[in-house]
Formats: sequence, C-alpha cells, structure tokens
Amino acid sequence: MSLADSDRELVVEELGREPTPAEAALFENLWSEHCAYRSSRPLLSAFDSEGERVVVGPGDDAAVVALPDPETGENGDTYVTLGIESHNHPSYVDPFDGAATGVGGIVRDTLSMGAYPIALADSLYFGSFDREHSKYLLEGVVEGISHYGNCIGVPTVAGSADFHPDYEGNPLVNVACVGLTDEDRLVTAVAQEPGNKLVLVGNATGRDGLGGASFASEDLAEDAETEDRPAVQVGDPYAEKLLIEANEVLVEENLVESARDLGAAGLGGASSELVAKGGLGAEIELERVHQREPNMNALEILLAESQERMCYEVTPENVDRVREIAERFDLGCSVIGEVTDGNYTCTFEESEAQRASDDSTGEQSEPGERDTVVDVDAHFLGEGAPMNDLPAEEPEVPETDLPEVDLEDALETVVSSPNTASKRWVYRQYDHEVGVRTAVGPGDDAAIVAIREASAEPRSADESSGGNRETDTGLAISSGAAPNWTATAPYEGARAIALENATNVAAKGATPLAAVNCLNGGNPEKPGVYGGFTGIVDGLAEMCAELSTPVVGGNVSLYNDSVAGPIPPTPTLALVGTKAGYDAPPLSVESDGTLLLVGDRGLEADEFRLGGSEYLARFDGSDRFPALPEEPAALVETLADVANADSTLAVHDVSHGGLAVALAEMITETAGLEVTVPGDDSIGALFHEQPGRALIQTDDPDAVREAFDDVAPVRELGAATTDGTLTVRDADGELFEVGAAAVADWRATIERELH
Repeated sequence: MSLADSDRELVVEELGREPTPAEAALFENLWSEHCAYRSSRPLLSAFDSEGERVVVGPGDDAAVVALPDPETGENGDTYVTLGIESHNHPSYVDPFDGAATGVGGIVRDTLSMGAYPIALADSLYFGSFDREHSKYLLEGVVEGISHYGNCIGVPTVAGSADFHPDYEGNPLVNVACVGLTDEDRLVTAVAQEPGNKLVLVGNATGRDGLGGASFASEDLAEDAETEDRPAVQVGDPYAEKLLIEANEVLVEENLVESARDLGAAGLGGASSELVAKGGLGAEIELERVHQREPNMNALEILLAESQERMCYEVTPENVDRVREIAERFDLGCSVIGEVTDGNYTCTFEESEAQRASDDSTGEQSEPGERDTVVDVDAHFLGEGAPMNDLPAEEPEVPETDLPEVDLEDALETVVSSPNTASKRWVYRQYDHEVGVRTAVGPGDDAAIVAIREASAEPRSADESSGGNRETDTGLAISSGAAPNWTATAPYEGARAIALENATNVAAKGATPLAAVNCLNGGNPEKPGVYGGFTGIVDGLAEMCAELSTPVVGGNVSLYNDSVAGPIPPTPTLALVGTKAGYDAPPLSVESDGTLLLVGDRGLEADEFRLGGSEYLARFDGSDRFPALPEEPAALVETLADVANADSTLAVHDVSHGGLAVALAEMITETAGLEVTVPGDDSIGALFHEQPGRALIQTDDPDAVREAFDDVAPVRELGAATTDGTLTVRDADGELFEVGAAAVADWRATIERELH
C-alpha cells in the first residue's frame, strides 16, 4: 500500500505535517476508487434517489424504503432495506472465499440498518463458458455463495449468470440483499452524541484482507491469483449467523444508537465513517480490539478486513447489556473507544512481547507508553479525496453485418447458449425456501417473497370489537444486466436493462418500487472505457426516472481490467416491486388459451434490429440496438395489471434470446404452443432482443387488447396445445417444430457440462 504523491501533498497541507504510516495507509484505502468513488461520483448525481417511499437514500450501508399499504396505497409501517455489493477482484483470486465474503458483507450492511435479512440475489459474470478457467471460477463462486447463504439461513431467490469473453481475466460477482425493519427499529450509520461508547462485536481481528480496498481499486495483474491472495478475506458463516441473531436482540432492546459494518478498510473505515457522518470524532485505543493473532501492530488492527464484525455506538449505561448479549451468542466484544467532538484519533500501546522485540532492535518502549498513530479530521478523511476529471470517448455505433444462418440451426444454437440456457445448475445449489417467505423462487422472470404484517384495522366493518388482521404484500425481486447489450451500445443497453428488470417484476403482477445498482467498469483512465461507463450511468438513470423508480443506493466497481482487457460496461440493477398478495401467473403455459405478444416495436414497423442479441454473439455479426417502447412506464403498469387479471393464464418476459427463447421456455411436456410469426423476416422477428415485451396467455384476448390500447402494440401469435410441442410458422407455412424433451435437452447446457 502506498499513498499517491498528489494525495500525500493534500494530506500534508491539511495536517501541517507528514502523515504517520497508519494515517498514510488509511488515506490510501479510504481515498481509493473503491471507497471514495473518485471517478464515478461526479456522474452519480444523474440518478433520481428521492420519492415518497424513500426513507433513507444513498450514503448509508443500505437504503430504506417504506412498503405501501396494499389496501390504501399509503406508506405502511413496514420498511424494506436494499443493498448491493461487488466482490469482483477477490472472486478472481479466490472464487470460494471471494464470493462468500461478498454475501457476508452485504448481509451485515443490512444488519447495520436495524433490519433482518430476508432474501439475496446474485448476478454473476464470467468469461466464455467453453473456457476451463471460466468453469473453475463459476463452480467456486457458486459454491461460495451457496455455502455462506445456506449456512446463515438467508434464501437466495433471484439473480443472473452471464458469459462473455471479456470477463475472462476479471469476473464479476454482484450480490444484493433485502431486509425487513420498521420505523422503531431503524438504525443508521450517523453517530449521535459525544461520550457514547464505540463497541466492536463479532469475530476476532486477524491479518486477513489487509489492503482489500486498495486491491479492489487496481487492475488485476497476471499473477493476481497468487500475489494478491493476502488481500482476500476469509469468511465464517456460522459466526455471521450468530451475529445476525445478536444484532436482532440488540435492535429489539433499543441498545444501538448507530452502527456500521466492518468492510472495506476494516475498523478504520467503519469507525471513521460512522463519526464523520455525525460531524463528530472519536478516540480509539487499538490494542483493546479482540484479536486472533499474536503481536498485531496498529496498522494491521486498523485496516484488516476480517469478516463478521460490527461497530456499534452505545450509550455508557447500555454497554454491559451489549456485552452480555455478545457473550450469550459466543461473540467477541470490545469497548474500543468513544465518540468525541474532536478529531478522529487512534492510539496504540504495545504488548509486552512487542516491547521485548523492540528492545532487541535497540528501540525503547516503556509499559503504559501510548503512541498516537492517527489524528485527523474525520470528515476530511472520508470526504477529502479530490474527484477525477477524466476524458471520455463516445463508443462507436456498430455497422450492420448480419450472418445468414439456417433457422433451425439458429434456434438450437441460441436456446442452448449458456447465456439463455437454464441456470438450474446454479440456483439448485442455493436454499431458496429457508425463511418460508418464498412464493416464487429462482428460474422465473422475478422472485416473490411474502411480507406479512399486522394491521390495527378490524377484519371487517361489522367487527366492532376491532382486532388485528394480517395484510399480505408480495415483494418481487429482479436482478441482472446484459453484457451483450451494453457492450454493443452502453447508453441504450443500460436503458434496456432498467426496462428489462421492471418488465420482469411486472410479469409477476408487481409494480416497481425502488432499485439499487452496481456499476461495473474497466480502467476509467482509458477514455474509451470511461465513455462506456458514462453511457451506462446516463442510460440507467434516464430509464429509471422514466419508470418513476428511485435508485436509492448502490455500489461502483472500476478497474475491472486485466491482461485480457477491460470488462464490458456492466450496470447490474436489483429492482423490487410490490403487489397485493403474493400469487402470480406462472411462466409456463396451460394447455388451452390464446397467446399474445405485447410491446414489440419491430413487428409494428417490420424492421428488426439485432444489435446486442445472442443470435449475433453466436454467429458473429453486428447491428444497431433495437428501439425501446415509447411509453415504458405505461407499458410496465399495464402489464402488471393484466398479469393480475383472473383471465390471465401465464405471462413471460421476452428479452434474452428473443421471442424464440421465450416461446421455448413456456412449453412443458403437457402443454405446447402453435404460433405464426408475421412478416417476412423470421430471423429478425424470432431473435431480436428488444426489452419491454411480454407473452401473455389469456382466456380474454379482447380485454388485453383494450388494456394496452394506446400503450403498446398487441399481436395474436397463436394458441396453446396439449402435445408439448412448439410449432412455429410463417405466412408460407411451417418453419420448425420441436418437442419439449428436445428443448429441455438444449436448455440443459450448463448442467450437462458441469456434472
């Protein structure tokens, strides 16, 4: 670790002296791109983070949003927390521990808001699936996520997995967490009052993860898997489970004034940010920290990123009770200092063994002698990093170069592509039923978890005696990005990703509530890379605003660059929506009913753009990105209404792989589809990937047409059958016919390759 010369000059000017080694390391980590967002913060104001449901927006460990009452539409008493985190570099160096500790970190972000974690969503990005190294990373990452999530008892209910050659040298692991809290339980990371104690609860501190924040702010070197291993943390999910339950008791007993998870930059990062947010300072005695390794020095204690640790602000009279609860759950507990109205200071007294070691080298250290290793203004430490002003180049618009491919070959190739094939191999390793809230699990357009809350309203107007009733809200969750889209057109692709996630929740009958994002990019010092990153920020922000969906928090991960080159600009969006109740139309068709396609602009104009499609990725071509619907907000709202109608039998979003893949995914062994594709361009109609489309199987097609009148085009494609076969015709006759068993075999690519 080393502080850049230009940053050192600013620090020296502020302090009026040279920084101590501990201060220099602390500034180097907290002023890194990973913590300070020096290249991205100037762009993030594009996001609209406010709204009537938003309780806590960006800047805390997680965002907090009020759930609407399912009957009145007003803000209810229940809050959900939303957070998302990247653990990209660690997952390349050590796939298992890198991914596992990403889960642990985002769960602790949830705890620090006074919330109980109820659901996880992971979005994963790897190099080409036919590369052995990509499979090795995939297997290790999935094992790490499943091990940690399953052990702590938090279900993984949603997510995505994508493969693209430009992730070969730098995979992405983005994990989101949803939690539950309410106004009385809500805690923030804003220190409250001088004189309150700072209490560290959780695992003992070791030497793992040193310099993790600075490591995450650099390009991955060719030898990263060996040389950067010490920067990767090691997780202990069983300790995390104890911490979850202990945190619940602390919150229920109102013992916490503020809280911060120990993540990037360890204790130094968490404690300094906590007091800085309150405009305060702290006095910390580092040797008080409970440690698991002998003779740790001040710098190691300050910056180690050992997992499963929380920093709490506690009033003096509650310290003993906090210690009792920690002991009850077999967790370490240290009172490490207190909140002050001065600087952020850390002192350290060497142990007897350390003094003996110093004496052997000729240095003198007396018992009781305390060194001041950090003495800085907390706000300057957290907010003083200068922002970067970087040049950006506009990405080139691809020229049209369409391959000629036999349609049946195209269908089998695209349906069996790892990007569009079933992700069952991934999600079957996750426990998505634990917690008994999961109403719709992974493998559908969006997951739904049940939120049950008591209401003071009587069960009916006739019940004069009153009494509580239970109101049920379904919380729909969708998470993911589309590397092919944003590699082709960063701005348009990011707009499409926002619409795609909103369409996913609408297909389950939910309307968007809020979102968090994880913005992943390469080295921002390269103008072309920074131009692509700027495009995904603007595109995502614009579409979320059009959908009236506030982006209430997120994470930025840059320098995802390696000897293989930069990653595609990747804006993962985790979006939640709500609905009354938690029943939802299935994805698969029933054996009888009319099939409609809504929202397809290409069919209306008889002009299809295949840019960003899996078809072109498989067959080596290029094209412009498709145009999006003109009224995306109205389309999403209408789709949610139609999905909840009694006459609706099935709904499925149309996106990755196009109409051909969506049709193939809807058939079963007992229910098939017979459809006709209008127009002369069957390849374009079947494989373009314009988002904002859905297939709706209904008993009342006229009602669907009426609902979408003046909102989006509606085309009748055909009807369901009882033979489990997908039959697709054009105006001249049959194009192809394939049975459910063959489709299932095509879609089993990942499972077949990894067994």
